[in-house]
Amino acid sequence: MKVLIILAHPNKGSFNHAISDVAAQSLKKNGHDVIFHDLYVEKFEPILPYEEIPKGAKLDPVIDQHCKEVSGVDGIIIVHPNWWGQPPAILKGWIDRVIRAGVAYEFEEGDNGEGVPIGLLKANTALVLNTSNTSKEREIKLFGDPLETIWKNCIFDLCDVKNFSRKMFEVIVTSTSQQRQAWLEEVKDIINKLFPQD
Repeated sequence: MKVLIILAHPNKGSFNHAISDVAAQSLKKNGHDVIFHDLYVEKFEPILPYEEIPKGAKLDPVIDQHCKEVSGVDGIIIVHPNWWGQPPAILKGWIDRVIRAGVAYEFEEGDNGEGVPIGLLKANTALVLNTSNTSKEREIKLFGDPLETIWKNCIFDLCDVKNFSRKMFEVIVTSTSQQRQAWLEEVKDIINKLFPQD
């Protein structure tokens, strides 16, 4: 199985980095091929040029490579912090430029773009791992968990990824090293469940 990991956090010492490292190691231990992108380290350009919007547009080579990768993998893992109930801007730009028409979805012939997209992604499993400084109770009560809506309903459901899972680790700012280690063990368990040995 081939699995894509997309990491979006600017601090190399962050818990997000620890999560993505453990996820990658667990996947490899289970015999899977891993494609890994740290968007900040790679200085991914998040701004979507107007000329790139149409289906079939000429793409920058970096974007073209990302599109080929996301359309060819069996699983997708996204790791990012909860910033204002959204992914960081660099990751939103990756969505805009890579989860695109003709790659992740398309419309029926004759549809002018107002219908429901037909998903194209080959991946059967998507996993989103988030960190937050907001407790789960407050997140649900005040905000309704917008990240769940974004990733499950607005992206992966529409791109035909059938098996979606998401885990939020909170509250990061007050967590102890023991708590973080327990969370990393939980990451291993999630990976082993969703991406077992080949």
